[in-house]
Amino acid sequence: MIQTPLMAWIEGIGFIAPGLNDWPATCAVLRGEAAYVAAPSLLPAPSILPAAERRRASRIVKLTLAIGLEAAVHAAADVSQLATVFTASGADGHNCHALCEQLATDDRLISPTRFHNSVHNAAAGYWGIATKSMAPCQVLCAYDASFGAGLFDALGQVVVDTQPTLLIAYDSEYPEPLHSKRDTPDCAGVALLLTPQMTAHSLAQLTLRSTAEKAQKMADPDLENLRTAIPALRVLPLLQMLAKGESGTVCLDYLAPMQLSIDLKLC
Repeated sequence: MIQTPLMAWIEGIGFIAPGLNDWPATCAVLRGEAAYVAAPSLLPAPSILPAAERRRASRIVKLTLAIGLEAAVHAAADVSQLATVFTASGADGHNCHALCEQLATDDRLISPTRFHNSVHNAAAGYWGIATKSMAPCQVLCAYDASFGAGLFDALGQVVVDTQPTLLIAYDSEYPEPLHSKRDTPDCAGVALLLTPQMTAHSLAQLTLRSTAEKAQKMADPDLENLRTAIPALRVLPLLQMLAKGESGTVCLDYLAPMQLSIDLKLC
């Protein structure tokens, strides 16, 4: 349990999910101004990468670069100076599938590109290349609790090191046959830029505590399906409060029986 609440300011948000192409489009759906329409996740080309790395970029890399940059742009932040926390319940599903296919043949030689994209910190590595960042970077995995673990870590850096920290939480789908064991439907993710002080770009103050209360669900069944099907999207109830311009308390899934109670105060 958290003995001392952790507090930071939310400066910027990036978001991509199935049928939700960026944070403004997501806001409209979360506010009820637009209907949710299911569609495959749309991943922008990573133009910030050098040409050679751009050709090798996986779906995960495209996703994390897009949402991280969107959050930074909203806050007018220098991406080369931001500490980062990358958190995901798994790695690159399609790359993992391709490696398994190759290892199941007589030719078990793995391409170097496949291999270096298979590690859990591949997305963080591409981020460092793209942004030329030498700032601290953490890469985490806590299965379905990965968003909460990343939020804990990012807030810890903000509070202890008093430095702006970009949290990037994301997940990827696996093709069959792994999909039948881990049925994440598509890739999706959220980026939150957290800072120790309020600035002109601050959206809200966030205070995190632990709780034993039940996590909040989404009233819209399609959005609730996204929340439960994609671990990174456990954040959706919090994002809905932000989109609606509401202050209050929301409870998010973590490691039951411990959940996350978040007090949100809009600027």
